[in-house]
Amino acid sequence: MDDIHIRRGYLPGAIGRVAELHAAYFTENWSFGVYFEAKVATELSAFLSRYDDLRDGFWTATVHGRIEGSLTIDGQHAREQGACLRWFIASDKLRGQGVGDALIAEAKQFCRDCGYPSIYLWTFEGLHAAHHLYRKHGFSLVEERIGSRWGVKVNEQRYEMPLD
Repeated sequence: MDDIHIRRGYLPGAIGRVAELHAAYFTENWSFGVYFEAKVATELSAFLSRYDDLRDGFWTATVHGRIEGSLTIDGQHAREQGACLRWFIASDKLRGQGVGDALIAEAKQFCRDCGYPSIYLWTFEGLHAAHHLYRKHGFSLVEERIGSRWGVKVNEQRYEMPLD
C-alpha cells in the first residue's frame, strides 16, 4: 500500500481510534470487553496528557489520514526501569505489510537516540505475529505469569531488549 504513512506525535482522534482498534481486535479474538477498551482509552489518555516529546514516543500508521496502527514508548521511568512499549496494534488492513516492523524500528531508534538502557513490554501468550516481531527485533521473553491486567485471565508475558 503506497498510501501508508507513519507519523510521530498526536493526531486528533488518536485516543479514540487506538482504543477502537484494540477493542475490536481483542474482543473478536480474545473475548476481551468493555473493561479492556476503557482501560486502553483511560491509560492512553493519561499518557498523552503528560506526553513529553523529548522523553516519549507516539507513532501512528495512517491510510488516507485514518489511523490504522499505533505504537507508544513511555519514557517516564526509562532511565531507571527501561522504556515501556505499549499500545502496539495494526488493523486488518495493515497486517502483514511491514507496518508493525516499521513501527518497532522507529521506536527502537528513538530509544537509542534518548540513551535508554532497555525497552520492555507486557503482552500475553498466543499473539504469535507480534511475538515474532518482538523476537526479530531483539526482545527476549523474560517472565511469565497468570494474570488479569486486561480484564481476562491470560498467561502474561514480559519481553525485554537491552539497547547497546
